[in-house]
Amino acid sequence: MQNIKILQARKRIGLIAHDNKKKDLIDWAVFNRTTLSRHALYATGSTGKLLEEALSLPLTRLLSGPLGGDQQIGALIASGEIDIIIFFWDPMEAQPHDPDVKALLRIAAVWNIPMACDRATADFLMTSPFMHGTYELILPDYQKYLGRKL
Repeated sequence: MQNIKILQARKRIGLIAHDNKKKDLIDWAVFNRTTLSRHALYATGSTGKLLEEALSLPLTRLLSGPLGGDQQIGALIASGEIDIIIFFWDPMEAQPHDPDVKALLRIAAVWNIPMACDRATADFLMTSPFMHGTYELILPDYQKYLGRKL
């Protein structure tokens, strides 16, 4: 039997961008403001501040990514409080908090969270029929993993 988590029509969306990608994320968010206004938004640090200014929408701001914001988003994913991640990360520049970034990407994959790391994928997510209604997210079964002998 599969474990199912129901994503409600009002999704909880984590928004994150590295410095060189903040403008891209802000431009994308402004273009998608109407859709984003129907959802609960969470963002890390300065990205959150820029989004608040650009969108004039309610938003939960977390710490800056390098100061723990990426880990806060990861904790929200692990506790089932984030449904979707939009993370415009910079593939051309090493980040001082690369281990945190990798951990965030990993935890999103562990919990089967829809995640966009670029504008095209984010556009596909926002225009998906699943974005506007409920969705049955299949949670991976980690019982075998948890029961293994070390």
